[in-house]
Amino acid sequence: MIGLIFGETSFPKEILRKIKKRKSKYLIIDLTRSKVFKKDRYSYAVSIGQFGKIINILKMNSCNKVLFAGRVKKPNLYKLRLDIKGIYYMPRIIKSSKLGDAALLKEIIKILNKEKIKTISSLTYNPELTLKKGNYSKLKPNKKDKEDIIKGIKILNRLGKYTFSQGTVVRNNKVIAIEGKGGTQKLLQRCKSKKFRSRGVLVKFPKKKQDLRIDLPTVGLKTFLQCKSAGLKGVVLKSNRNVFLDRKKCIKFANKNKMFITVK
Repeated sequence: MIGLIFGETSFPKEILRKIKKRKSKYLIIDLTRSKVFKKDRYSYAVSIGQFGKIINILKMNSCNKVLFAGRVKKPNLYKLRLDIKGIYYMPRIIKSSKLGDAALLKEIIKILNKEKIKTISSLTYNPELTLKKGNYSKLKPNKKDKEDIIKGIKILNRLGKYTFSQGTVVRNNKVIAIEGKGGTQKLLQRCKSKKFRSRGVLVKFPKKKQDLRIDLPTVGLKTFLQCKSAGLKGVVLKSNRNVFLDRKKCIKFANKNKMFITVK
């Protein structure tokens, strides 16, 4: 049996759909705020601070493997409902959370590993949701676009201390904004321009030193709508290190709006 530790976004629903189709045994640890999976008979609504309860649920159901998917908004660590194991592990959680989301997730994986629970890739059941190297739109980047792309990749590769950053927007070879704790949506809201239309790129790459089993850069139709609103011309992803949702809809939207989708 596989333990599915689910947060927000539509990615978990895609995974659950595939698992049900394969008739694989599963249980869900629902960490969403609105308890999205409460109607599923195999779902358990748990607070992220209840490590003891989470581990007990997994072990009682013979789950020695887990899969993380979806965004879990970092809670106020000092207002969490903690159980005994939560209290025991909390100093490690607080310390890692100060280093960013990537460090926090790595620490949670270490804790599960100590409890003999292995974490597998979030794409294990849905390898079709990642894109390989190539161009997926009719429009291809021109010379100026390629300069923006190179600049964006270099910037993300240099962001050692910004462990929560998975994206940056570059326009006219100038960095407009870097993704912060608010995520891609707030990043794109900061990049709207009345002067420039159909100029600039969103580069989404994994965080530096990221555990590639979890929290891969995710884009979908909503991302493209926001990019269009911000006046951007294209989206750039890292080959096999992305989650690409609504593929047909995204490609159709990009082609209709003369945008490009490039994977490096």
